[in-house]
Amino acid sequence: MTTDPQRHWENIYRTTAPTEVSWYQPEARLSMDLILRVAPDPETPIIDVGGGASTLVDALLDTGYRALTVLDVAPTAMALARERLGERAGLVRWIEGDVLKAVFSSGFDVWHDRAVFHFLTESSDRARYVTQVRHAVRPGGHVIVATFGPDGPTHCSGLEVARYSAEAIHDEFGAGFRLLNSVREDHRTPGGGTQAFVYCLCRAEPEPARSATQEPGSG
Repeated sequence: MTTDPQRHWENIYRTTAPTEVSWYQPEARLSMDLILRVAPDPETPIIDVGGGASTLVDALLDTGYRALTVLDVAPTAMALARERLGERAGLVRWIEGDVLKAVFSSGFDVWHDRAVFHFLTESSDRARYVTQVRHAVRPGGHVIVATFGPDGPTHCSGLEVARYSAEAIHDEFGAGFRLLNSVREDHRTPGGGTQAFVYCLCRAEPEPARSATQEPGSG
């Protein structure tokens, strides 16, 4: 993405109702199904990257989750979500920032991203994203990433996107993440169109232990 991300997405949310953007979902059912599969404990620390005005946070709160973080580059998007949630917004940690530049604390058990990763068309940005995930998610934690599928759109909101199969997403993340499941979604847009998404569920594997240094005089 060569444009200024914050300026671009702020303009989107200031000129378009959140229920009219192409990626809008009244209910984030597939995301919830995958989160419930790997994180049944309501105290599980979960981050929704690019969550903005998404209704996923509503569903998570409704289910009883309380260790929730939402990150988005557009403050207007998060303001819309906080207004919708009312007093419950205080139960969520809100972070304004670019996923590639944000400073994350480690220890998240679930990293969720629906429709951010496919905007990273530069290989260096994708590598930086994976580094951020590796730092933020504890070993054994889970990563849910949803992108446009191979037959999905080539552009979204005026920006070029990358399209992925489940295998291609996993290849971007590498051996440090084990692919557990992948699901296709034919998302119906508010305008009546269809967008093909691919969701990948991975587990963050522990980093290989360094080999012990040979003691002087041994061998």
